[in-house]
Amino acid sequence: MKDTEDIIETDLEEENPEQEANSDDIESDSSLSDEIVEEQVEEKADIREIIKSFQPLDYFDYVNLHIHSKYSDGKADFEDIIRQAKEMGYHKIAICDHNTVEGHKHFKDDVLIPAVEFDCWCGYVFLHLLAYGIDVDNPVLDEFYAKTKKETEADIVRIFAKRDIKKLINAIHEAGGIAVLAHPACCWAFNLDKFVGKLVSYGLDGIEVYYPYRRHRAVIRFATLRQIKDIAAKYDLIVTGGTDCHTRNITAY
Repeated sequence: MKDTEDIIETDLEEENPEQEANSDDIESDSSLSDEIVEEQVEEKADIREIIKSFQPLDYFDYVNLHIHSKYSDGKADFEDIIRQAKEMGYHKIAICDHNTVEGHKHFKDDVLIPAVEFDCWCGYVFLHLLAYGIDVDNPVLDEFYAKTKKETEADIVRIFAKRDIKKLINAIHEAGGIAVLAHPACCWAFNLDKFVGKLVSYGLDGIEVYYPYRRHRAVIRFATLRQIKDIAAKYDLIVTGGTDCHTRNITAY
């Protein structure tokens, strides 16, 4: 195929040298576009491999992929969360504020995975969808972010979210990230297995297996850890875990 392209370009050069320059520009633009796509694929592969490298015992003492800051409904400063994680020897953390990545636009660190937690519906089921490894500056996700502070912290406002789950998952992928179902045992689905299967058909990448289910989530818990693990294995989903910490001390949840 390469030889054929060379022959065509040679013929064009002989007939019209000016057209050759235009052809070079097009080829350059195409190469640049290919490089961008390759970088996005590589970034997505990287976040997959990073999370897959974590062992069950890494959660929650060395890895915590579900923390909230003051940018949504958490009590800790974004920068202080990073400081605590580094001082305590965490390998990786993810600050997943509700419907916003403002914190990630201001602070970056090797210990930090860029992330966000979206409120959305899938049919009659309200759910939280975690996005990991996204490019927080990619405009493809802009339409899904909160437009007001209340959309990042008030439950009564967030529950009326109208994000299209299919479009959201596609946008997360376009931004180089992976989509993960948060605290799945709290999903009000008649059949969690089938519900997760439906999300997988939309492009779901992972599921939050390791989660403490405390306070109100202990009451509205409809599946066991074993069941969640089995669902993850059945659909070959990436396994994640986090404490859903909203406190000033990231070890207290």
